[in-house]
Amino acid sequence: MNPPHEDKAPAPHAEEEMVIDTSGMSDGKRAALEMAEASRDRYNVRDSFVGSLFMGRFPWKKLHPYPYQSEADKAKGDVFLAELKTFLDEQVDPDEIDASGEIPDRVIEGLARLGAFGIKIKKDYSGLGLSQVNYCRTANLLGGFDANLAALVSAHQSIGVPQPLILFGTEEQKRKYLPRVATGTISAFALTEPGVGSDPAKMTTTADPTADGEHFVINGTKLWCTNGLKAGVLVVMAGTPAKIVRGKERSQITAFIVEMDTPGVKIEHRCHFMGLRALYNAVISFTDVKVPRENIILAEGKGLRVALTTLNTGRLTLPAAVNGGSKACMEIVKNWSNEREQWGSPIGHHAAIADKIAKMAANILATDAMTYYTASLVDRKVGDIRLEAAMCKLFGSEVGWKIVDETMQIRGGRGYETAHSMENRGEEAIGVERMFRDCRINMIFEGSSEIMRLFIAREALDPHLKAAKDVMNSKNSVGKRLIGAFGALGFYAGWYPPLWLPAFVSTSGLPDPLKKHVRFAARASKRLARALFHAMVKHGPRLEREQMVLAHLVDIGTELFAISSVSAYARGDDVACADYFCREARLRIAEHFRALRKNNYRRGYTLARSILAEDQEAGRKL
Repeated sequence: MNPPHEDKAPAPHAEEEMVIDTSGMSDGKRAALEMAEASRDRYNVRDSFVGSLFMGRFPWKKLHPYPYQSEADKAKGDVFLAELKTFLDEQVDPDEIDASGEIPDRVIEGLARLGAFGIKIKKDYSGLGLSQVNYCRTANLLGGFDANLAALVSAHQSIGVPQPLILFGTEEQKRKYLPRVATGTISAFALTEPGVGSDPAKMTTTADPTADGEHFVINGTKLWCTNGLKAGVLVVMAGTPAKIVRGKERSQITAFIVEMDTPGVKIEHRCHFMGLRALYNAVISFTDVKVPRENIILAEGKGLRVALTTLNTGRLTLPAAVNGGSKACMEIVKNWSNEREQWGSPIGHHAAIADKIAKMAANILATDAMTYYTASLVDRKVGDIRLEAAMCKLFGSEVGWKIVDETMQIRGGRGYETAHSMENRGEEAIGVERMFRDCRINMIFEGSSEIMRLFIAREALDPHLKAAKDVMNSKNSVGKRLIGAFGALGFYAGWYPPLWLPAFVSTSGLPDPLKKHVRFAARASKRLARALFHAMVKHGPRLEREQMVLAHLVDIGTELFAISSVSAYARGDDVACADYFCREARLRIAEHFRALRKNNYRRGYTLARSILAEDQEAGRKL
């Protein structure tokens, strides 16, 4: 099934049988997993480039020739981006925003006048009607200028009201809300609760229907609602009455559009953070908040699906914005490395600094290649992007953190000193310290790195879980498990042996230095698929608990996606940088494969459990 993009909402899918055996799980874990599984869009993982990698296939034609942005689409984005850059340069002081913890009203109003709150919203609904690629370019520009502005604009459009309505909204909802949010009414997203992070089954916010069924009454509290202090309208996730599915009660989560001025909606607290000090993040309570049924997005009980699908596209904004910050770091480092001298020569001539600069440049190029390829899938409405978007987020946020960390290291004391302090003593105000604080959240926002790895692993395992589900389900009869075993044997008899055959891929049209890396990626995808299968055989149903093993497999897949993307993307002066990236990535892949065979994880886990047990025992004695 193709994923929803822009105005194309997905058709509701029939409830499918669980493909994971939950019989041995605790009630809480089983409920969380069943809810998450019921909310997944079903699709063939092989339709995705990344999904194919985990199955030992290398569909190079999906990436090459690289789907560069068309000149016509680029020209549309260029006009807006030029206006936005001028506005930022003339009207915005990032260090002042950081110091005050506030984005001036004139800045927010100026962004609204430019159309920055309706970038992807169609012109029919008062938006700019720009593409996903141009939206990522905007995030890149904002991320390189001020992370607070990037968060404001991104949270509003990527996970606030615009994206869910673009994907799932009725025409009436679009006509009512999209012109408002496109022209300046800020929106926010309310999912997380004080006791609920990535486990939706524990959600306590409820929405109960009124006696006539025309309204729902929402009660509960939501934590970390980005843009909550400035929002005029929210997307709120709440539990609605459970339904009976195949004889079992199943919890329901529903997405509602809620006006902030509705009686009973209250901002309880503004959250303050290490970085992003002008982030308008709030704790919001809902007390007997009455919302009309027509404010439900998609359908009752489909809220988690709305959230997960929205995040697939929304996650792309984050690596684009982070890479904008990385490029700003790169400019700071280049200038400083040429200017600063130690031991008779510029520090950039010293091998230790040169190595950092090369890695920074290579990772920036790879992040661009991965992100803009995935954005092009959205614009072309080609295939499913959930794995590609998750990998872009995982890779981009982690290398972005490394880049800002290395920038501080290269700048030394001037990296650690605040911009205001440097300015007051007569030096140029360069806010590396601010950028460092602002960047750290990106490995947590919109799915932590740990959750991203588990998410990708779950999708990578999907074909295997489907093939072997009857065998692995301990609740099945012996006869059904035997029949399932024959079916699984047929699948693996056709799939596994070819994984040992040589991989052939056409590299025509590629620069010579990159051809060998693409051939390597094709071979390594087969090795990755074998390693995943071998891990399943070794660990069986316990594989989902072997999170460090899964993390290595996911990281190998991510590196292969990066190698493939950057090889297809690079041209001209970027070829040498792409070649360097691929060489480094291949070294990392070798380490990941080695760690699958030899590691210390079991002892580490045992040690951690003993440390935690000691802490609990000490607590009891106190």
